[in-house]
Amino acid sequence: MPAPTTPVFLHNGLLIDGTGGEPVRGGAVLIEDGLVRWVGRTPDRPELPEGARHIDVRGDAILPGFIDCHVHMSAPGGALNHAEIAALPGSLRTFLAAPRMKQTLEAGVTTARDLGGADAGHKRAVESGLLVGPRLLVAVAMLSPTGGHGDFRMATDNGENDSGMSRLADGPAECRKAVRGVLRQGADCIKVAATGGVWSPTDQPDDDGFLEDEIRTITEIAAGHRGKKVAAHAQGRGGILNAVRGGVASVEHGYEIDDEAIELMLERGTFLVPTLTTANTDPDPKKAALWAYAKKKHWQEVARRHIPHAIERGVRVAMGTDCGIAEHGTNLRELGHLVDCGMTPMGALRAGTSEAAELLGLAHEIGTLEPGKHADVVVARGNPLTDIRALGRPENILLVMKDGVAYKDVDGLAA
Repeated sequence: MPAPTTPVFLHNGLLIDGTGGEPVRGGAVLIEDGLVRWVGRTPDRPELPEGARHIDVRGDAILPGFIDCHVHMSAPGGALNHAEIAALPGSLRTFLAAPRMKQTLEAGVTTARDLGGADAGHKRAVESGLLVGPRLLVAVAMLSPTGGHGDFRMATDNGENDSGMSRLADGPAECRKAVRGVLRQGADCIKVAATGGVWSPTDQPDDDGFLEDEIRTITEIAAGHRGKKVAAHAQGRGGILNAVRGGVASVEHGYEIDDEAIELMLERGTFLVPTLTTANTDPDPKKAALWAYAKKKHWQEVARRHIPHAIERGVRVAMGTDCGIAEHGTNLRELGHLVDCGMTPMGALRAGTSEAAELLGLAHEIGTLEPGKHADVVVARGNPLTDIRALGRPENILLVMKDGVAYKDVDGLAA
């Protein structure tokens, strides 16, 4: 990983630090040795280190690096054909993921949780500087019951399922083995299929996937490995309830969430990662199979009815996009969709920063601009509190720093 050598003082910006506090006009951030050293008003700055580079951001917004809690770097970002993806050599999938990872970082996402497809090698490649991309947490592959959302075989196909994206298990005993398998391969988190899905050919999004006892088995084993968390693909009501009762940290999608599930999530502090970017991406009728097209259109409408109510009730929300299904590099469009569903712009910004960091268990390291945390910083054109959708256009992301290193610098600010 490139090591920053020169301290940087970003100043004269609209500072939005991710904590939810009032924005600071004329705000500044001092970065040294890859960490945030000081944050505040420019006139209150401390004595700067010798040789510090001064960067005047000219009134634009200074924000924490964003966190996307639901991506798939190995998926192309359009209509899926799992048979074609499964037929690709693993090495080619990795090479194809590389530009997507760079595109994601340049969109302002400095940390991402990949919930199926990327493995420990992708993570290590970023950490070593071999690939440019966001800091990664990987699930390696989704765990799924036979015939569930991770079973991409057609009904007449009794061959092997694609293990690059998912692992099949049935019953608590097989679930124990499956979760231990992905942990052995370096999984930072676990993903389970609690319901069917749009792109799986033999089920529906309101079909139950893993049942409560299977999910509880998985969450207990994950917790016994340094407190690792479980994310549940859960679209239909029954599967959402099974997932929350089974102890997952987050419900991914949650499109049919109702008051019973909301009450349970509020009681347990379960996060919702609504992936509104993919819910608002219309399927291409020329590329999607007819069965997938029909499911996608129906469940888009289900999401638009239910997610605003969960937000209104105060369910904790973390940003996740499902990019890989949605187009890569459009991650921050999610913030505008959250506002459309009733969040305030500040609430949406927190969903993409401090709240996402809480879900990932990394709030002590990232998610806000506070002394001692990683210097993950985004400078964006304008004021996102008055135009949140501007962040979703990558051309408005002017500067992206991860650990104090500039990976995107449109105006040469850090040159």
